[in-house]
Amino acid sequence: MTKAASETKKVNAFDRWFRITERGSTVGAEVRGGFTTFMAMAYILVLNPLILTGATDVTGERLSLVGVTTMTAFSAFIATVIMGAIGRVPLALAAALTVNAVVAYQIAPHVTWAQAMGLVVLEGILIMILALSGARTAIMNAIPRDLKYAIGAGLGLFIALIGLVNAGFVTRRPDSDGTTVPVVLGSGGELQGWPIVVFLIGLLLMIALWGRKVPGAVMISIVVATVLGIVIETVASPGGWGLVTPTVPERIFAAPDFSLFGQVDLFGAFTHLSIVTVIVFLFTLVLSGFFDAMGTIIAVSDEAGLVKKDGKMPGMGLVLSIDGAAAAFGGVTSSSANTVFVESAAGVGDGARTGLASVVTGSLFGLAMFLVPLAAVVPQQAAAPALVLVGGLMCAQMRHIDWTNVEISLPAFLILAITPFTYSVTAGVGAGIIAFVLLKAVRGKWREPGWLLWIVALVFVAYFGINALGQLG
Repeated sequence: MTKAASETKKVNAFDRWFRITERGSTVGAEVRGGFTTFMAMAYILVLNPLILTGATDVTGERLSLVGVTTMTAFSAFIATVIMGAIGRVPLALAAALTVNAVVAYQIAPHVTWAQAMGLVVLEGILIMILALSGARTAIMNAIPRDLKYAIGAGLGLFIALIGLVNAGFVTRRPDSDGTTVPVVLGSGGELQGWPIVVFLIGLLLMIALWGRKVPGAVMISIVVATVLGIVIETVASPGGWGLVTPTVPERIFAAPDFSLFGQVDLFGAFTHLSIVTVIVFLFTLVLSGFFDAMGTIIAVSDEAGLVKKDGKMPGMGLVLSIDGAAAAFGGVTSSSANTVFVESAAGVGDGARTGLASVVTGSLFGLAMFLVPLAAVVPQQAAAPALVLVGGLMCAQMRHIDWTNVEISLPAFLILAITPFTYSVTAGVGAGIIAFVLLKAVRGKWREPGWLLWIVALVFVAYFGINALGQLG
């Protein structure tokens, strides 16, 4: 065989594996789409560390900012390349904003970080089992579609509130000197200081760029706000930035920090919490990760022309299994559960149709591991606008809820209100499901929720009653 013939054969094998020609794409289009997806979701390298390092575990310990940033990039690198090379679809994965907030603000305060990440690993394993066994269909059917929308929107409100609090735009009651309202504007009821100015400029710029559909709008705004923060800190030294003070980094490149890799206590949470509490935490993690992944995979794949007329996508089981494995791997790296990012649609819109685009995106995350010093100078005020924007976009799911049906509207409202007000996704989801089955029962429709949802509701009743039962005992 001649050298030319051999090279042609390799190219053909490469093309066949990724189905580039079959899906009407080109290598150039896939590379371009991969870059676009990375630019659209690169903000997670800033936001995930911001969320995870903004909370403390039961011992008062915080995760390392540099370590979390490295692990966020590394985890996204491995998960996305595998999805591209094996799943062969243009779907990129990284730490899920709907899960990391649950891990940081709901689970970590009750256990150690290693134990919290152990629950993330178990979540990923459960998602894989659900994907492979077909049980996902039963769970999907058990929870009403409208309540799923409410859960997604409630998470959006939660994430947006975290962004506002991290930026200092609002202050939660425990931090506001005995005020009698849940949150107050700024500090003591008014906005003060240059850091708030940076947040407001970053937010307005991000909204403007997003409205103009500028590619990489989120990342561009974070960079601009960070540069503005560095200039202000250099000239005025106002302080008040929180966890990170924006200063010119001493270096751009640095060796990755893998110190958090493998810091997992798989079953330690069971020794600190009741079995019911652990089950509810796991249920919340699975709920947050599993359904978001399903919706995103279908939506992005449909846009890429990979969904058949019957609404099914070939290879869905494999894609969901990879998503579950990626979630578990996120726990192993202490970067929280990975999931498919809806920003993958940006790459699809720019021509991506195959897994080659994901390989490109993943490789860029791999390169980002060596640029951690740049991410480590981003103040909360520069990154928080992305939380507000993403949270607001997630709230768009509310439009699908049937607000005219009291059996849906009241449970949905409880989910939407309780989730951000209590800083607890579990509390919001639990209240909504209990209200749903109760309303069905009192209206003579107790069979409609199905036995599985009744069991879930009883688990939540036990969860809310744990403290009272403990006092009775």
